[in-house]
Amino acid sequence: MRRRSAGVLAPLSTLPGEFGIGNLGQGARELIDFLSSTGFQYWQICPVGPTGFGDSPYQSFSSFAGNPYFIDLDELVAVGLLGAVELDRLRALPAEKVDYGDLYQEFWPVLSLAHARFVEQGEAAPWGGMAALQAFEDAHADWLPSYAAFMALKHRFGGHPWRLWPEQWRDWQPGIEQTLPNSAAAEARRQRFYQFVFIRQWQALRDYAQQGGVSIIGDLPIFVALDSADTWRWREVFRIDAAGVPEAIAGVPPDYFSDRGQCWGNPLYDWDYLKQTGYDWWIKRLGAAFQMCDVVRLDHFRGFHDFWEIPMDAVDARRGKWIAGPGLTFFTAIAEALPGACLIAEDLGYINAGVVALRRAAGLPGMKILQFGYGHDDNNVNLPHFFDRDTVVYPGTHDNNTTRGWLAGLDRDHRELVAAYFGVDVDADSAWPLIRAALASASRLAVIPLQDLFDLPASARLNRPGTVAGNWQWRYTREQLSALAVERGDILRQWRELFDRTGDDKQRDYSAPPDALPPAVAVSAPSRITTSLTS
Repeated sequence: MRRRSAGVLAPLSTLPGEFGIGNLGQGARELIDFLSSTGFQYWQICPVGPTGFGDSPYQSFSSFAGNPYFIDLDELVAVGLLGAVELDRLRALPAEKVDYGDLYQEFWPVLSLAHARFVEQGEAAPWGGMAALQAFEDAHADWLPSYAAFMALKHRFGGHPWRLWPEQWRDWQPGIEQTLPNSAAAEARRQRFYQFVFIRQWQALRDYAQQGGVSIIGDLPIFVALDSADTWRWREVFRIDAAGVPEAIAGVPPDYFSDRGQCWGNPLYDWDYLKQTGYDWWIKRLGAAFQMCDVVRLDHFRGFHDFWEIPMDAVDARRGKWIAGPGLTFFTAIAEALPGACLIAEDLGYINAGVVALRRAAGLPGMKILQFGYGHDDNNVNLPHFFDRDTVVYPGTHDNNTTRGWLAGLDRDHRELVAAYFGVDVDADSAWPLIRAALASASRLAVIPLQDLFDLPASARLNRPGTVAGNWQWRYTREQLSALAVERGDILRQWRELFDRTGDDKQRDYSAPPDALPPAVAVSAPSRITTSLTS
């Protein structure tokens, strides 16, 4: 059976809560309850790693750590590590957006205080006390000590990138965390505690989601941040010279989002080294992701086929060139190391036949964006009547305008085309006709951004690619979600049944053979990667 299902896209930062940013507490559980009540089976998030300048979850300090901002502080009050009054300044932060500057100033002293009290209480501390913390550190010894040391040194040296640190600390060495100055060692202990709390809360939330029949779709950026514990600790994995300067950087050529392309600034991988090691680092990275999530979206899937290499001295991305990526050998290694792992390929943008062939050979579903059916994609492959089953459809993603904002920005000719295709009034700006079209499409999974379910205008847009200011700030309120459940819950349940998005075995057999593949890539051993979406 090919199970059809539906989900919602809502990054953790967007959730409601009292402490300036969404977290793993009650707001997350209320969203899961909403999904369960409507029969939606998936909650898709953005990356949850700790962020730096620009606050982008796609530029994280670690591929393995969680962002302490997402810790539910209410639980710390409940177990006696914090007092309610100590959170008053955080409660004064805006509820409708994330003010990262004020959050930074107010959050860390509070979390540091919780750690101090945990240490003071020793074995009497909550969650098993110091013994449980030590057991956690032992279980994550492959990445946690270096991550905590990285964050401590970064704090000690004023937030500067590691390549600008004093030479003594610039190059990671085994045991370096044992040689930290006292103040940095204290900060490293705090950082390890923050991860202990985060991952403990995450597992509790994931258990809650599973009990409600909701699976979590995570998001894994293909590249890592240049200034990260990853590049500091695993220098050999990346094309970075002895001084910490990348040979070239990642990005994309001119596209829908920018006529100059995008310089992401991420270092590129040494794929030859990775292949020689059996892609061990990537297997560990994906393994960690699947400890957190049920499904993982591979961001910028094209980079596994070929990636845009930009010279370090380029003023923008137009001077780049395409370089061959690891190809099918990478996915074969992943399938062998992580059998049953479920991946989604983010294959958006301008891709070639080789990218399509690789995705099919790897057995991965791709993505379709309804907004891309008009305005820039002349072949209209993002219109529902062209979709095949092995796709995940979205009205838009975190990188797009809200659907209502997108509709409002169309010129008259495109507005008339949209109105004719979806059978709506030419002046209607509602996202709901496109939500219905996504659910009605042939795509096996339909994921709807929460802003579109709320039918919000462009002011609720989450990210504008190619820009660094004003992104990742939008949040919703509990009242909005409650109103959605009351006003639209019934229609969502009706559409879920009408379009067979029940996620169970009581539906039609969609197991007809897939489209024929090009002979050169017809071998598809890694097809088991998508087990949980295809069976």
